Amino acid sequence: MTPARVIGLALVAGLALVTGCTAEPVPVPPRDQEVPAGGFRLVAFDSCPEALRQLKTAAKAYVGPWGFGPNADIRTFGGAEQAGAPAAGGRADAAPKGYSGTNTHEAGADEPDLVKSDGKRIVTVSAGKLYVVDPATRRLTGELELAPGADGSGGAEDGLLLHGDRALVLRRDGWAGMAKPAVPGGGARAVPADAPLPDGIVGPRLIMVDLSGAPKVIGEYRIDGNLVDARQVGTTVRVVVRSAPRLNFPYRERATDEQRTAANREIIDNATTDDWLPRYEVTSGGRTSTGRVGCDRVSRPASYSGTSLVTVLSFDLGATTLDGGDPVTVIADGDTVYSNGPRLYVANDQRWRVLPMLTARNLAPGPKDETTEIYQFDTSGAGAPRYVAAASVPGWLINQYAMSEWDGHLRVATTSGRTWGDKPNSTSSVYVLRADGTALTQVGKVTGLGKGERIYAVRFVGGTGYLVTFRQTDPLYSVDLRDPGAPKVSGELKINGYSAYLHPAGEGRLLGVGQEASDQGRVQGTQLSLFDVSDPAKPTRIAQYHVKQGHSEAEFDPHAFLYWPAERLVVVPLTVLGADAVSRPGAVDGLGSPVLPSNVALAVRVGDGGFTEVGTVDHTLGTGREDLAPIRRSLVVDGVLWTVSGAGLKATSLSTMKTLGWLPTA
Repeated sequence: MTPARVIGLALVAGLALVTGCTAEPVPVPPRDQEVPAGGFRLVAFDSCPEALRQLKTAAKAYVGPWGFGPNADIRTFGGAEQAGAPAAGGRADAAPKGYSGTNTHEAGADEPDLVKSDGKRIVTVSAGKLYVVDPATRRLTGELELAPGADGSGGAEDGLLLHGDRALVLRRDGWAGMAKPAVPGGGARAVPADAPLPDGIVGPRLIMVDLSGAPKVIGEYRIDGNLVDARQVGTTVRVVVRSAPRLNFPYRERATDEQRTAANREIIDNATTDDWLPRYEVTSGGRTSTGRVGCDRVSRPASYSGTSLVTVLSFDLGATTLDGGDPVTVIADGDTVYSNGPRLYVANDQRWRVLPMLTARNLAPGPKDETTEIYQFDTSGAGAPRYVAAASVPGWLINQYAMSEWDGHLRVATTSGRTWGDKPNSTSSVYVLRADGTALTQVGKVTGLGKGERIYAVRFVGGTGYLVTFRQTDPLYSVDLRDPGAPKVSGELKINGYSAYLHPAGEGRLLGVGQEASDQGRVQGTQLSLFDVSDPAKPTRIAQYHVKQGHSEAEFDPHAFLYWPAERLVVVPLTVLGADAVSRPGAVDGLGSPVLPSNVALAVRVGDGGFTEVGTVDHTLGTGREDLAPIRRSLVVDGVLWTVSGAGLKATSLSTMKTLGWLPTA
């Protein structure tokens, strides 16, 4: 299921969940009198008692009979451009020629992923273990068992960052991995009366590992909340965490909605500062210290709910261990992170936050409620980030690629309106905001794109934006953004299917990976597209590679996409069902038994005229268990294609596509 599909279902479920809520008067959320309506200047609290008073007032305006309402932990999948390929605003030679880095949005702003390489070593995390591989000898040189998560498991999806002899593992431990109900930020919704919240910190865990010899843990950091994302520039890592008040709203089966809401407001009245602000724990040298984000580190916008906080942490991978993270906290929500290095943006979709307020007043969401708030931080220095400005734009973002800063302006692509039902009224837009270091001010916009559709992919390359919208057919729009005050659509291409990820391939070429579709919009399997965008007024598709019944992780996580410019090579993981499986012996069961999916990495070369299949790689080794070892990532080191799965790493010659080695990790 695609992230957008999950979001759509969550919205419908959320509306259904709170239908019938009381229409009693709701307290008015606080508004900073120093800031005009719609203003976004952040203001620090004067003291902890004042912070607690205002947080309680705000939260009581939003709480209902079910706690803080439907706010499922929806995460848009970020992804990215190959570090060695040209990037919007980046350098074409940002990575050494001998190896591929993580596919990142912006050159110079690394993103966490499950495998990293600096050309000298390959480091990967899988099922609670860290592995180090020497690509020259193709041998496993180190292995480290990471401590289990809060639920005793290996933790949720791990990511890591790498610099020199230091690796930082980011683990999504938290409510998602525990037996209690999944709650954004670690609390604040109705739970059974006999299900108390845990006393300890429940949230992401950062583990610093020394790789100079046998890998060993030299520091750990935990904080209340959920990990949103992280970025690394040089040795400095910025980690964005979203948290919520740690409040237990018991479900009272025999009470009315009015009684439940009144009881929940009483719980808020009795809360303390420690219930609201994130706690953290640092372990180093066998000693553990604890702390809490200080009230002097917390700022508020003009209007806020008090139900969610975003904290930006800063760590130095050049240090000997982790410290307290130098936290900076904003009373806001956040689910999308974009950074070009000197600046970091945290955006949040207000559709989920407004639902409890709207239903409590028997209202329905409208265009004014579909807004995205964007907070800009200055991350040009090595210390704590400095908040710069904020703004809001109509609509919601598909992922981090919907934002891009270029030539002093932030470009933002959004979709607004209803995308489901027989008569969808959605449209998409591009907004241009001047980012002058003091404010984010809208200076231009293009609206009315893809009527009745939504955005599936966005890519900004210099002064041009490319948008893919889809419902039955795929318009690829090219948008001229060279004049920030007068952006305009310069071209449009309508084809079947859609691209879910777009990647610049140089020389007026654009690569797309997504799904082919019928004339009625029914998806028919993974497709690679090669677009000629040398003339922005007349974008054309010059080649297509279609795999029937195929699906690729690269369609929703661009970290799984590899483009190696030196060979003009594209590698994507594929899961293919049935007789259309790629290079899978025995795909058709003559007895009619269910056919297991084929999991391979597909390698194709991009030529002037189209795609040429180079070959496929699998991790089956004749075991017949290919469905248990899907390939997740691929990278190139010195002429060798490395593929990574939960079962291990395989080395394959780029010139012959012959297997050179296999390193099992399962």
